[in-house]
Amino acid sequence: MATVAQLDRVRIVLVSTRNPLNIGAAARAMSNFGFRHLRVVNPYEPAFREARSAVGASSVLAEAEQYKSVAEAVGDCTLVVGTTAVRHRQLHHPLRRLEDGARLIRKRMGASCVALLFGSEKFGLSNEDLSHCHWLMRVPTREENISMNLGQAVAVCLYEIVRDGKAAGFVTAGNTGAAMATAKMVLGAMPGVDRPALATPMPTSKGNPCVLLDVGANVDCKPHNLAQFAVMGEIYARSVLKIGSPRVGLLSIGEEETKGNDLTREAFPLLKQLS
Repeated sequence: MATVAQLDRVRIVLVSTRNPLNIGAAARAMSNFGFRHLRVVNPYEPAFREARSAVGASSVLAEAEQYKSVAEAVGDCTLVVGTTAVRHRQLHHPLRRLEDGARLIRKRMGASCVALLFGSEKFGLSNEDLSHCHWLMRVPTREENISMNLGQAVAVCLYEIVRDGKAAGFVTAGNTGAAMATAKMVLGAMPGVDRPALATPMPTSKGNPCVLLDVGANVDCKPHNLAQFAVMGEIYARSVLKIGSPRVGLLSIGEEETKGNDLTREAFPLLKQLS
C-alpha cells in the first residue's frame, strides 16, 4: 500500500473541466483513496470550490490550486501522464493500459512528483495538453461506450495506483457509480458474471437476514443476469452472513411460476436449474 508521503507526491490535474460537479466528484474520489493535491487548469466554471458533489472532500477543493496553463500546473513534476479514451485520434505518445501505467506511477512517486492529467468532459486533452505528457494511459472500456464520467475515471485510476495487487475488495462511502466501475474494471468480476450488482441485507420477521439484489446497479436486466445475481447472493449469504443453506427466491407478484412479467417468467427456470 502506498504511504502518505508517496500519495502527497501525486498531483491530479483537471484541464478545462466544464461542470463543477465533476470537479467535486473527482475531489471526492481523491479523498476516498488518500490523495490531496488537486490542480485545475482553466475550469469552465470558476465557482468549482462550492461543488456539492464533493461530499467529505471539502478540504481537497478548498486547497485546490488553479492555473492558467498545463505547463504551470505540472512544472514541479518529473513524470506527467495523460489519460485518454483514444477513440479515432492519432497518438504520438506511448499508450499504456491502466495496470501497467499505475505500476510505473507507483515506482516514480516514491522519489519525485507525478502529475496525472484528465481532459474536459467533451473533448478530452488537446494535442497541446498532450505535448506536456511523457506517455498516456487508458482505462479498458467497451468500444460501444468508451468514454467514462470524469469522477469515475479519476476513481478507477487512483484505485489502481494505490492497490498492491492483493486486494479482493474495497470499502467506500461513495460515489456509487465510481465504486461500481472500479469493482468491474479493476477488481474484475467472478467467472460467468456479466454485471455487478448492489446487495443489501434486510431484516425478516424470523430474525434471520435476507439478502436482496440488485438494488440499483442495473436498470435493465436479462434473465441470465438474475440467475447470476442469485449465485452471488447465495455466496454472500453463506460467506458473510454465515447462513449454512441459503434459500434463493425470485421477487415477483406471486409464487406461481406463471406469475410476473416476461423477465421473471424466463428467469425462474434458470434459477431452478441452479438448485
